Amino acid sequence: MRTEDELVTNPVPEGELRVSDSERDATLSVLSEQAAAGRLTLDELEERAGKALAAKTRADLTTVTRDLPAEAPPAPDRRKTPVRWFVAIMGGSRRRGRFRAASVVNGLAIMGGDEIDLREAEIDSGGLTMNLFAVMGGSTIYLPDTVDVEISGFSIMGGTEERGPGPRPRPGAPLVRINSYCLMGGNTIWRLPPEARGLGLKESRGLAKQAEQGRLSSGR
Repeated sequence: MRTEDELVTNPVPEGELRVSDSERDATLSVLSEQAAAGRLTLDELEERAGKALAAKTRADLTTVTRDLPAEAPPAPDRRKTPVRWFVAIMGGSRRRGRFRAASVVNGLAIMGGDEIDLREAEIDSGGLTMNLFAVMGGSTIYLPDTVDVEISGFSIMGGTEERGPGPRPRPGAPLVRINSYCLMGGNTIWRLPPEARGLGLKESRGLAKQAEQGRLSSGR
């Protein structure tokens, strides 16, 4: 163990200093702001937030924001047009890849189905509300399992199903509110583990099934 004199003459390098909870929280706030500005997708936000929460030194914490600019995020009117509706009538629709979601998104599935992968979506810091209407059809939503999810609504001759590992949102995680209304149809919400990042939907569902059965050895 170093003596006081040794610490004065041989100070610990800045990057090796241990970080505090307040420093981790400050980094999480920066990540949320950058995600709201469109620089990070939902999955990228959750991946970096996980690294920030696990950071032990300032060097660890710096790597999380190293490629992000320090200036304030751009004004909302300079961002891409947000998506507000997903519609499938007697057919199907699929949305994958990067897109900006409005603060409120509506999904309508009538004798058809919507498949919406939110992992590459850009969402506002205030979170996201999804209103899902299923009539003899339904929507399938995919989310990182570290996101905070609230599900409400009602079903008549149908139902809403949750799949994947149980809820375990990280501190300060974005809140996704899902209002599910089903008539002879159903909506499914998949919570996907970190191991599913970058994988296709079929492989991601397989990993989520393993996780909900406790058969997936997570690297958390």
